[in-house]
Amino acid sequence: MTQEPQTDGLATRRGVLAGVGLVGLAGAITACGAASSSSTSSAPASTAASPTGASSTSASASASASASASASVSASASEANSAATMPSSTAGALATTAEIPEGSGKIFTAQKVVVTQPTAGEFKAFSAVCTHMGCIVNQISNGTIDCPCHGSQYNIATGDVVAGPAPRPLPVQPIKVAGGSVFLE
Repeated sequence: MTQEPQTDGLATRRGVLAGVGLVGLAGAITACGAASSSSTSSAPASTAASPTGASSTSASASASASASASASVSASASEANSAATMPSSTAGALATTAEIPEGSGKIFTAQKVVVTQPTAGEFKAFSAVCTHMGCIVNQISNGTIDCPCHGSQYNIATGDVVAGPAPRPLPVQPIKVAGGSVFLE
């Protein structure tokens, strides 16, 4: 009499590994697509089941950790997005010059552009697309334009890489400042 090999243990391990891999992939996609909502990625990733129907607690814990990290990235992105979509007073303008803080800047996610004012009255514009993996930058602080995906930072005056894995500076975008407004050319 021959005995069939038991595959329940292998199927469970495969299910756990597949679930953890999918959770990691969902987290990476959510982080790189910063404008998406975290509710779409956290719902399906919150439970992982093996092919035998048994629930995996380690996969669920990984899913929860990934969902919270994704939610914080998406929250920052949605705050930047809502600030970038505020209407400016001049039709066709990205913003008024008063809306661009001195020593900082403003991110316009819809246009994929960052406008900065390194010193009073000096306005610069750069692509908002990180040169490392194509994520949209999400904040400007301490003289740098910051990418949420892998930590790249760019100088607000030049667009040059200050820190992180980005291989190139942010490309300069042509703007025109006229009548107290900033226009993308």
